[in-house]
Amino acid sequence: MRQPFIAGNWKMFKTVHETVVHVKELRSLVKDAQGVDIVIAPPATSLHAAVEAARNSNIAVAGQNCHWEREGAFTGEVSAGMVREAGAEYVILGHSERRTLFAETDLEVQKKVRAALGAGLVPIVCIGETLDQRDRQQTLAVLDQQLQRGLDGATADEVAGMVVAYEPVWAIGTGRNATPEQAGEAHAHIRTRLRSWFGAEAAERCHVIYGGSVKPGNIASLLALSDVDGALVGGASLDVASFGQIVAAAVA
Repeated sequence: MRQPFIAGNWKMFKTVHETVVHVKELRSLVKDAQGVDIVIAPPATSLHAAVEAARNSNIAVAGQNCHWEREGAFTGEVSAGMVREAGAEYVILGHSERRTLFAETDLEVQKKVRAALGAGLVPIVCIGETLDQRDRQQTLAVLDQQLQRGLDGATADEVAGMVVAYEPVWAIGTGRNATPEQAGEAHAHIRTRLRSWFGAEAAERCHVIYGGSVKPGNIASLLALSDVDGALVGGASLDVASFGQIVAAAVA
């Protein structure tokens, strides 16, 4: 049985000092939360500070991105090994902001997945359609392409340990979110594809979570869906109380 997985993506917010203050408040708020995976993804500059602040708690830390090469002349980039050395256990890959703002391709996501696994990180692989693609009835085809290409070369065991985040691009940072019906259809489709490509066990163990304007007010209806295992939370994760309420909803 998959237990709920709640991750907070802080994006380009919070200094090292702000990170430490936030994590200390959060760990106090969620210290009694059991049966749920709690993950935060601070900026790269705050990774180590977040890990130290969360030490001996029920909060794990994720990087927001990594490069696919182990090292090299890639100014401004951070390798998967560096993310792992900082103490992170997870890494977010293929987020729509990376795809749209930085022209990240499915092939690059695939290479990053391989690098993350090689460094001992759990990939949180993001997939999702734009509003234009949804209006053109292309949602499921887009999910197929991003999922198949991004996980190309992965074994069933590797997929079983991963997290796949369905994030409709049109719902990220817009205040809009997919209806339970839309989210349910997408998650069920993803699970079916994982089962077809990697087998029943991998499909049942892999966490498939929802991202896109997740808030305390809509998390319960999303988690009520059988194939939604949790959430990748953006803006609401920057507020300790809001994120704590989302975690509490996953425990309930």
